[in-house]
Amino acid sequence: MRPTEPDSADGGCRRDFLRAVGALPVAAMAARRAAGAPAAEAKMPQIRLGRHAVSRLICGANPFNAGSHLSVFVNHEMRRYYTPEQILKTLRRCQDVGINCWQGSGDNHKLYRRFVDGGGAMHLLYIAAGEPASIRTLAGAGCVGIAHHGEATDRLFKSGRLDQMHDYLKRVRDAGLLVGVSTHMPAVVDAVESKGWDIDYYMTCVYERHRSKAALEKLLGQAPIPVGEVYLPLDPPRMFKAMRQTKRPCLAFKILAAGRLSERRQWVERAFRDTFASIKPNDAAIVGIYDRYSDQPAEDAALVRRFGSPGRTRGA
Repeated sequence: MRPTEPDSADGGCRRDFLRAVGALPVAAMAARRAAGAPAAEAKMPQIRLGRHAVSRLICGANPFNAGSHLSVFVNHEMRRYYTPEQILKTLRRCQDVGINCWQGSGDNHKLYRRFVDGGGAMHLLYIAAGEPASIRTLAGAGCVGIAHHGEATDRLFKSGRLDQMHDYLKRVRDAGLLVGVSTHMPAVVDAVESKGWDIDYYMTCVYERHRSKAALEKLLGQAPIPVGEVYLPLDPPRMFKAMRQTKRPCLAFKILAAGRLSERRQWVERAFRDTFASIKPNDAAIVGIYDRYSDQPAEDAALVRRFGSPGRTRGA
């Protein structure tokens, strides 16, 4: 997720504060120029997921679902902005700039049907870990793949019960869908790889954001107050290493630390650059879009074309 805003905020009132934390500067001038060239925008590098060609930039679900991972205040602003009509408008803009995949959750499949019925053409990937009936519902809505939800995956792993999700993965396969595993922990990727399960892809959060108070105290000598989501700079290299050690496609998410790296344009650029320099050519990134103040679909697409195209290297 990446909020954005105009370049300055005086902080003199609650509205300015919300605008500052919920919408921070991120775009480069090259991205803004690209917004005026639809033909050029549509040239997006792609990967293969099963039989599908998927853009290396995938639209994330969290801003649409008012899940900022920043604060309840930002959640409220996202909920206010992202009406169903605005979500559909943002998805159409994503399609215009070459983003051809949406990672959804919850009830997003209902809006996806509206999007498709209205002439939209994007793939839909999902995170879920519910009843078998939900798999049939998602398949019927046009979803092409389901990843076992990362929060549920990690709880099972930490409690030594990871094998319990295998039956769910087999049910996804039986429904004719691509099978994925989502996680926030490199150790989960290693564990699933060692089991030889029949899966197609991973969703990999590059930050292990849900460490316990005891784990944070062990790492840092103390834990923040209150203990919430902590994003450590050494986490992305650990996950990138796990991603490179599997041949399966991996979809990196939270590459901007849920908006925490969005305050400065150079931080955003560095996050995109380092991500695509560190992952495999058959990997992609999922980025949440909050386009209230700028054309984030075009801005992000320009960065992926710059850093995620074939032959690009670190610092290119």
